[in-house]
Amino acid sequence: MEITGGGRLVVRITPSDLGKRVSVRRLTGGSDGAPEFTDTVGVLTSWNDGVMLITRRTGEVVTLDDSTLVAGKVVPDAPARRRGPSATRAELIEAGARAWQPVESERLGTWRLRAAAGFTRRANSALATGDPGLPLAEALDGVRRWYGARGLTPYVQLQAASPDVEERLGAEIASLGWRPEGATEVWTGSLARVGDLAADTGRVVLGRSPDGEWLRRYHRAGGGAGEHVLHVVRSGPSTWFATVPGDADGDGDDGDSGDGPAAIGRCVADGRWAGFMAVEVGPAHRRKGLARAVMAALARRALDEGASAAWLQVEEDNAAARALYTGMGFTAHHGYRYFRDTSGGTA
Repeated sequence: MEITGGGRLVVRITPSDLGKRVSVRRLTGGSDGAPEFTDTVGVLTSWNDGVMLITRRTGEVVTLDDSTLVAGKVVPDAPARRRGPSATRAELIEAGARAWQPVESERLGTWRLRAAAGFTRRANSALATGDPGLPLAEALDGVRRWYGARGLTPYVQLQAASPDVEERLGAEIASLGWRPEGATEVWTGSLARVGDLAADTGRVVLGRSPDGEWLRRYHRAGGGAGEHVLHVVRSGPSTWFATVPGDADGDGDDGDSGDGPAAIGRCVADGRWAGFMAVEVGPAHRRKGLARAVMAALARRALDEGASAAWLQVEEDNAAARALYTGMGFTAHHGYRYFRDTSGGTA
């Protein structure tokens, strides 16, 4: 907060700072003569008739009365996140797009409209990176029409080339009535370290295509094997699938074998990168090191193909996965978020 030499809090922002990243402190109550304050940091999206809207990096929009302000200032953009292997956002965005390709795609400027009959948001959202070639409101109308024509919910996956651009664009998209959801992070790590995670990977069976058992374990497929599902999961420059059979851990029939393999995983080798997806372990087989064994086996295959760095995506609220990947040496590189159209129309 801005504090003068005499210790007085000062409001140093005005409506002319719209679109800038600000930090404000407001009075929110108090008891026993002691005031209570709340701090908010984000993009100043609107300031009209005494009401301010500030959009946080998470996409949450905070509404506050400017009469409650006790301090405020424009602040620098947030520092870049801690990284593993050196990489730009653009490099990882493209690697992620190549590793999970939709059935249908169309360009809107440099944005990419993607559809796969509703199978995963990632394959059924507009990848908003770069310039759509239209004013934002018109671009979002185009997104709405394109997905509406296919009977799909319009989604935008916002991944900009820099955190400040992403934060400001996210605030603008939210101000146009699109609801943020699905906060996700891209993590990176050393592929060689992943390959060393498990001494014994002999139980892991690798293949070039998912069989029926693999699809039964993969929860996003819902046990189905429609052509749109197969198209997406098979896509990528060099894609491998890992399976640990249901009885491979020596426990025999533990009540879970009828639900598919004990563990599965997917990896896409692409130049120096190896992307990990669909790593799942059956409930009855957890805490036995199977996730590490699956990823180690896939990593070794990707290393054989010349890859050296690893990436994966993890949702911000998936505490178990985040703990697992932290233990494997992965660190957060950047985050992204989806925005869902809430207009209910197709105009």
